[in-house]
Amino acid sequence: MFNKFVGRNRKYIITMLVSSIIVVWITYLANQKITSISSNYIHENISKVKPIKVGLLLGTSKNLKSGKGNAYFSNRIDAAYTLFKHHKICYLIISGDHSKKNYNEPLDMKIELIKKGFPEDRIYLDYAGFRTYDSVIRAKEIFGQDSLLIISQEFHNQRAVYIARKNGIIAYGYNAKDVSVYSGVKTKIREFFARDKVFLDTWFGIKPKFMGKKISIP
Repeated sequence: MFNKFVGRNRKYIITMLVSSIIVVWITYLANQKITSISSNYIHENISKVKPIKVGLLLGTSKNLKSGKGNAYFSNRIDAAYTLFKHHKICYLIISGDHSKKNYNEPLDMKIELIKKGFPEDRIYLDYAGFRTYDSVIRAKEIFGQDSLLIISQEFHNQRAVYIARKNGIIAYGYNAKDVSVYSGVKTKIREFFARDKVFLDTWFGIKPKFMGKKISIP
């Protein structure tokens, strides 16, 4: 029975296997290129970070689906506050998803930063950062920033810094503390395949989902 099925569908199975191998190989090359190009601009040692006017904090959910706190969120908050405390940034754009009334990544992050002592008047919110590409491009087109210090985990910073520099932004990255291998495995897998999309967006000059009025940062 199985042999008959394979015999009838042999060409289809071979085509699918070859296509899968090609996709994985292209994805691997995309990952290697993004990592190699961005690595020189990303730091986790704060003493190596050059002061810059504006930081871009990339949003994520405050809590996991299970209801537990999201370590990606809390670690990014700590990183952003540390940069401000050490006078590495003067202002902060928080860019994230606010596509639903009861889901607001930028506001959740702002609340936590203010609790730590980050001045409210130094924080600007971008509610249309539905994906990393949108967050980076909007920082330039909406908030008028040609240079940025991007704040997220290393794997995320690599992609964001690559996007920024390919779009004429002098960007650097400061790495927030990562999460455990077990906790972050799904995110890392998504990140691996998300890097293909970066090249398509860049090649075709894709614009963010929303643009809007320009916002001036002093």
